[in-house]
Amino acid sequence: MKKQIGDRYEPKEVENKWISLWEEKKSFVPDPNSKESFSIVIPPPNVTGSLHIGHALNHTIQDILIRIERKKGKSTLWLPGMDHAGIATQMVVERELAKEGKKRTDFTREEFEKKVWDWKEHSGGMITRQQRLLGESVDWSRERFTFDEGLSKAVFKVFKSLFDEGLIYRGERIINWCPASQTAISDLEVEFRETKGKLYHIKYPIHGKKDQYVVVATTRPETMLGDVAVCANPEDTRYSSLKDVILELPLTNRQIPLLFDSFVDKEFGSGLVKITPAHDANDFEAGQRLGLKPLLIMNPDGTMNENAGVYQGLDRFDARKKVVADLEAKGLIEKIEDHVHAVGHNSRGGAVIEPYLSTQWFVKIRPLADLAVQAVQSGKVEFVPKMWEKTFFEWMNNIRDWCISRQLWWGHKIPAYHCKTCKHIEVSETPVTTCPSCGSKEVEPDPDVLDTWFSSQLWPFSSMGWPEQTADLKRYYPTSVLVTGFDIIFFWVSRMIMMGMKFMEAPPFHKVLIHGLVRDKDGKKFSKSIGNVIDPLVMMEKYGTDSFRFFLAATLPEGKDILFDESRLDGYRSFCNKIWNSSRFILMNLEESFTPTGITSEIEKDLEPMDQWILSRFNHCLEEYDKAHSKFHFYEMAASIYEFVWGDFCDWYIELVKPRAYGKVSPRSAEVAKQVLVDVLTRALGLLHPFMPFLTEEVHSVFSDQFLATTPYPEAYPISSDALGVQKLNLLQEIVTRIRVMRAENGVTPDKKCKAIVKSADPLAQSAIQENEVSLLQLARLESIKVEAAYDVQKTDSVSHFTKGEIVLPLEGLIDVEKEKARLEKELQKSEIEKEKLETKLANPGFLSKAAPDVVEKEREKLNTLIDKVEVLKKGIQNLAG
Repeated sequence: MKKQIGDRYEPKEVENKWISLWEEKKSFVPDPNSKESFSIVIPPPNVTGSLHIGHALNHTIQDILIRIERKKGKSTLWLPGMDHAGIATQMVVERELAKEGKKRTDFTREEFEKKVWDWKEHSGGMITRQQRLLGESVDWSRERFTFDEGLSKAVFKVFKSLFDEGLIYRGERIINWCPASQTAISDLEVEFRETKGKLYHIKYPIHGKKDQYVVVATTRPETMLGDVAVCANPEDTRYSSLKDVILELPLTNRQIPLLFDSFVDKEFGSGLVKITPAHDANDFEAGQRLGLKPLLIMNPDGTMNENAGVYQGLDRFDARKKVVADLEAKGLIEKIEDHVHAVGHNSRGGAVIEPYLSTQWFVKIRPLADLAVQAVQSGKVEFVPKMWEKTFFEWMNNIRDWCISRQLWWGHKIPAYHCKTCKHIEVSETPVTTCPSCGSKEVEPDPDVLDTWFSSQLWPFSSMGWPEQTADLKRYYPTSVLVTGFDIIFFWVSRMIMMGMKFMEAPPFHKVLIHGLVRDKDGKKFSKSIGNVIDPLVMMEKYGTDSFRFFLAATLPEGKDILFDESRLDGYRSFCNKIWNSSRFILMNLEESFTPTGITSEIEKDLEPMDQWILSRFNHCLEEYDKAHSKFHFYEMAASIYEFVWGDFCDWYIELVKPRAYGKVSPRSAEVAKQVLVDVLTRALGLLHPFMPFLTEEVHSVFSDQFLATTPYPEAYPISSDALGVQKLNLLQEIVTRIRVMRAENGVTPDKKCKAIVKSADPLAQSAIQENEVSLLQLARLESIKVEAAYDVQKTDSVSHFTKGEIVLPLEGLIDVEKEKARLEKELQKSEIEKEKLETKLANPGFLSKAAPDVVEKEREKLNTLIDKVEVLKKGIQNLAG
């Protein structure tokens, strides 16, 4: 063969080459002629985003699945796109304007929208460039954007349809309100932080009864100004005598009732709760049941309004201080306790979220949630691992109506029009200029936009062209699998199932593959505030993208989190180099006239035992790989191909076959050996390719003009694992491995050659050793090896069992027994101390309760390794003691 590869693997050079070639040749456009289909829609990253470690993991998993199915001959669609990310994008553009000393309100809404589109055109979409660097085999010709014309059409159609059915309504409810950005935000955008606060125990005097009061505890005393009642549990005997009592609301001139409702937990605190329907979601519901009118005491900017009396105009936190001071001055504070509690913050900007009564648009979610529940219960949608179904059902059973309006300028405008004359609201997919109710021309569009999740819930079918009945919808919907993290099961996954069942009468995907998070090596979440964030692009630059991808898959246990240990990346970089160097060795030993033929019938009849063995080992690898793939066990897939390539192929077969490849046996033996080397390598590359697309494509290009990405999936060889040659090589491998262990246990250094005696009368063992004596001497670093069924073991001999008998290493004269024994005893003492420390640590309930499960598991693995090491050292000492 004329083609060769370079002396060293240069990842960046190879990666840039194949990114361009794949796209230029449209390698990832689905094959329209394939009978079967397989599709995934990529969870659309934000247009403002850049590739983080979570994206890298999620996208690598998807790419592995897509590349395998493409090689299996299916018409594979991996559809890319971006989310317009309403609040995130608006904030980015507003920050850019602030640098120029400008703000959003300096522009008309249309002018601001144009600035956002300009920003998107020039600065947005960085993540799509980074996706290419990761090697993602998506069909870029089908890229979509949740704010493009087609998807916007789908959004308006769904809104109108749900509104017409009474499933979208406008009403007054408690929502998450951000006083800083002055918009409602989704539950997903609320970040709860452990906060050191205070618990204020406030006295509420009983009207008409001097010096009598009840005590209510709160963390937000300023909201007391909006109280409309105090509530107790009807079964709480402490307050049975207080029925029909009226309370004086401190610091106001108002009186409020003491009521009874079963929602109050009588075991918590004093058993009394204040009811503030305009500023607490539970209180709002209680107020609805009890017929209480809400009283809003804050303005949208977080300052107190006219209902707050003398506190009007104060910021909410300044009002809190003033209210507490005034209560203390009047002797109405019983006590103040330190209190750590979770406080909701806007994840974008950090402002404390205010539960706030507001008129917004909502989705009546229960009928839609029931559709999603039925889809999962019936098996139309399957969660992997299955344990997440329980979480899904719990969320669906406790779901509340969804606030879908946002007070922003960037996003899908709510397709509703308000008549100023008769107050009629008209919902329409197209603009309305005349009120259909009264004929007035004074019609204004609704000022709000839709929550970003409203458009992204339609992604599986809107991205394929719905509401038009497109060819893509017909062929690729429902999609095959959704790959996502557990953190958005409720916010996104469940809503996509609802919308798919509602508008397509079929779920959006058959399976939902839930993966864990990537955490640091101590089990902590990556966080800018902690300073432990890993940039995937830096890792890809340092170690090569293939090493990084393989690391992510190989360290991903089912349903658990990955612990990011950079030393593992170095190991997988070595694996890449091993593949490259072994491929280079094979190429260097192929004549210019060599033509790969595969394992033809002519080659098959001349296979030698070592050839039969490596073909059998490949079959075993393929079987394990496929079994793991069927269960989405990517770490097992990675382990099977890693062990085969590095172990069976590189460390064993290549070493065994070298004399034949060098032509030291016979020309025919050399030809067969080379055909086997090339064929096994190319099939192994086929299994490696989904994990390591760049390196494998580059090596494969030397043997074929067809891209590896589109070659057929590797098949098993027609060879039995019970073939005589396979059995002999299995024995050879076992003998060499045992001798290597014995040498290590007894301190025989690699530079010293020793003799070996195999005590066995088994004919298979005898023939295996005789036929492969040269290889045995080389691989086990032996001076000689003999088969002696009746050998008399000496005191200085080391003995180990294997399948067909015993292996004996005569050690006399090879080592200084006393010196080696002292070394092993010192090593044993050190290992036992480490072992005891780990056992103590793992027996500590405090460590077990506080440490992340993966950290605990890692420590257990360390302990098991030490236990094995201690046993080996003890055996070595015992051997030397005779």
